[in-house]
Amino acid sequence: MQKTLLFFSLLFSASVQSAVLWQDFRVSYLTGDNYRLGDNKRDIYTFEHAASTSWGDSFFFLDHIRPDQADLSNYAEWAPRWSFSKLGLADVKWGLVSDMTLATTVEMSNQATHLLYGLGFNLDIPLFRYVQVNLYRRNNEHRSDNWQTTITWGLPFDLAGQEFLYDGFIDWASASADQRANLNMTSQFKWLLSKPLNIEDKIYLGFEYVLWLNKFGVKDQSSLRTNEYNLNLLLKWHF
Repeated sequence: MQKTLLFFSLLFSASVQSAVLWQDFRVSYLTGDNYRLGDNKRDIYTFEHAASTSWGDSFFFLDHIRPDQADLSNYAEWAPRWSFSKLGLADVKWGLVSDMTLATTVEMSNQATHLLYGLGFNLDIPLFRYVQVNLYRRNNEHRSDNWQTTITWGLPFDLAGQEFLYDGFIDWASASADQRANLNMTSQFKWLLSKPLNIEDKIYLGFEYVLWLNKFGVKDQSSLRTNEYNLNLLLKWHF
């Protein structure tokens, strides 16, 4: 684990002198009452930063979780990806693939830190703002290592003169000696509320739906339900 942390530190050090091509800060409020493994009802405040840089792209988020009864907690991920084309390593273009990346993610909580590394692919698909596919090896703390595939997408569209955005991700993690294979599909359907209100900043109102089978790799069974089907009210502000 220490060697992997050193590897991520070196990659970060190589990136701090880069130019930021664009960036977006976001704050979200979520509330729902069908969570699994803990309090059913929770409020979550999410702080996000997304950026495109001269070396690739980066996405960071922090969830501040406020359960109905349990203690407060925080969970964060940082996912930098180094672009083969931007770094001049290779011009990877074939079919729908527009670029290839060295994909990494750090998952951080008060319980463990997990490090993911592998290859990522940017896809050019009509109508979509972006589609990314990342193939990871998971270096897990306190658990056996396994594999993960992550797909992210953003699909903007207009309806009745209003702007909407459907985006989200799918995580599939393989089984290992001490966990079940699990699938997490989290997507958000959002209406651009700020447009009819003539507000310059983008403010979205909508819903987030979570379909998570065998949450955290824990087997769903009658004595412990870990399959989560969770609809949340969402308010998101981009600034």
